[in-house]
Amino acid sequence: MADRMAGKVAIVTGGSRGIGFGITLLLAQEGGKVVFTDVNQERGEAAESDLRRDGLDVSFLQSDTSRQDCAEAMAEAAIARHGRIDVLCPNAAIYPETRLEDTSEEEWDAVCAVNLKGPFLVSKACLAQMKKQGGGRIIVTSSITGPRVSSPGHGHYAATKAGLMGFVRTAALEWAPYQITVNAVEPGNILTEGMKLHRDQAFIDSQEAAVPLGRLGTPLDIARAVLFLASDEATYITGQSIVVDGGQILPEMATAVLPQVDRP
Repeated sequence: MADRMAGKVAIVTGGSRGIGFGITLLLAQEGGKVVFTDVNQERGEAAESDLRRDGLDVSFLQSDTSRQDCAEAMAEAAIARHGRIDVLCPNAAIYPETRLEDTSEEEWDAVCAVNLKGPFLVSKACLAQMKKQGGGRIIVTSSITGPRVSSPGHGHYAATKAGLMGFVRTAALEWAPYQITVNAVEPGNILTEGMKLHRDQAFIDSQEAAVPLGRLGTPLDIARAVLFLASDEATYITGQSIVVDGGQILPEMATAVLPQVDRP
């Protein structure tokens, strides 16, 4: 166990599974005190139990961070428990697959509320404490879908993830005088529980074949980028994003044929 988060308090939204769990796990393994949220009480409590069993300093809070009252309660709970907030990771997101012509107003609003409004609300809720203590780090989970590429059925998701990058750059400018950095990570296709649940093996295989490095990403791949941006090594980086996709967006054509090699 290293100590790049020693003495630091972090909040991770949507932290009980997938990328969020990977972030929660790594920040805690690096010595951080981590408060993580999820809308699902049972799932969050199970994750908390597993992590505490390994001796990690984590605490779960059931929360719908697309609501202002919940976002504010989340920040207050972290301050009450640990006295400060050093790192905020707005990670919670939903990604229903619906073609634009079939997307209802209610579904569009729901995706925007969780994926775009949520990061704004939780960032704003943590702002006063970060200003008070003289700085902080906000690291948003965006995606290559939206800022870089898209696919049918993900119009609302892509719009929110592209919108997040506008938020990141503006917040970075506005909050720089308070020594608060705001950055993002843009995952490619990551093999999470959600992908296994909502996508068949043929889809997973096709996505893996399209990645130059020859595999889908893992939550740990994303968590490592988040850890870097949260660490003292990234004090002079703000308003930026790190693409973590195994080279997925590099081919000039979507149908480009990757070199065929025997992979280990």
